[in-house]
Amino acid sequence: MKKSEIKFVVSLDENKLPVSIDWEANDEGEKSACKSVMIALWDAKENNTMRIDLWTKDMLVDEMKVFFHQSLLSMADTLKRATGEEKLAEDLKDYCAHFADKMNLLKKG
Repeated sequence: MKKSEIKFVVSLDENKLPVSIDWEANDEGEKSACKSVMIALWDAKENNTMRIDLWTKDMLVDEMKVFFHQSLLSMADTLKRATGEEKLAEDLKDYCAHFADKMNLLKKG
């Protein structure tokens, strides 16, 4: 059985706030920096979702809005692939369009 490892290294300041986040996957072989990471894990024993949400101090609010929008869109795609629920996935994408409008993410013109 093949195994793959994903590693995150978070550097913290004196107040334990993330200053930098680096990640690497052993298949890729090189480190890459990012400003934010959201990880959702399904705990089968507790039958619930556990989350890890981190972002660096230099992540701009406008960047975070785009990050959330793109994350929600990708969740719609995953919902469709994982469950076959095409209508629900489209409903979520419709909400994403509403979200983008409310957050002024849509390009005018």
